[in-house]
Amino acid sequence: MAISISVGLLLLIIAVVLLRNGGMKVSHAVVCGLLGFYLAGTSVAPTIHDGLTATADIVSGIRP
Repeated sequence: MAISISVGLLLLIIAVVLLRNGGMKVSHAVVCGLLGFYLAGTSVAPTIHDGLTATADIVSGIRP
């Protein structure tokens, strides 16, 4: 059985955990979010998308 969640939701969960544990400050999270929005509007976005898709395919193909 494979569990499928979006990368955005996974990153949000990680950010919330880091914020609650004191590993990341709110200002750091805001900067990371703004960087993500900036990168989404550049010509690098398709490359990043393809890389994340390839990584997700590799991870989903691993059978324990």
